[in-house]
Amino acid sequence: MAPRVTLPMRRCVLPLTIALLSTACARRVVSTTPAPAARPATRGASPVVVPTLGPLSSSETVNYILGRGLLVPVAGVAVSQLEDTFDEGRDDGRVHRALDILAPRGTPVLAADDGRLLRIRPNALGGNTIYATDPAGRVVYYYAHLDAYQPGLVEGATIARGDVLGIVGTTGNAPKDTPHLHFQVMRMPPDGKYWDGEAINPYPLFLLLHAARP
Repeated sequence: MAPRVTLPMRRCVLPLTIALLSTACARRVVSTTPAPAARPATRGASPVVVPTLGPLSSSETVNYILGRGLLVPVAGVAVSQLEDTFDEGRDDGRVHRALDILAPRGTPVLAADDGRLLRIRPNALGGNTIYATDPAGRVVYYYAHLDAYQPGLVEGATIARGDVLGIVGTTGNAPKDTPHLHFQVMRMPPDGKYWDGEAINPYPLFLLLHAARP
């Protein structure tokens, strides 16, 4: 079982979060920390429809996520090593709306939060991807470009923060010489279409959570 890391669940006001959206970040650093052992699981096939407690506004979602105490979802990568790639441009005029977290190929991808697995399957852009949600079904976490899934993952299964979901890779449209995890955080939309939620930049949230540590 991979080690679980719990960050302090401290709330932060929205103005501070917004101010940090423009914070300059350090250059990318590739972690060489040894990978934790993987946890066996069981994999399924059909997507899951998740009931929610009701949609949150964007500001409510930010504070809610801060209270969740997210884990950086790649083993051995510290907050100081993250780069804000949320607003970077991509092919066909797309905006990234996610973080690219660089790490050596094969580094374990970890669950950023407790919750449930919604969907485990490949697509053209993301390659091997996973959608998961928090326990209340209010936030969606998207993990992409995995080289492989953790054996036995089951759609609908409960997961805990720090559980191994797969390994970092370059599947989908990722550059083959740049293994990384594409990590996206979204607000669960009112219609429950978790793949189409409003994206929220996790970079300033990780900074705030890191700064709040004693």
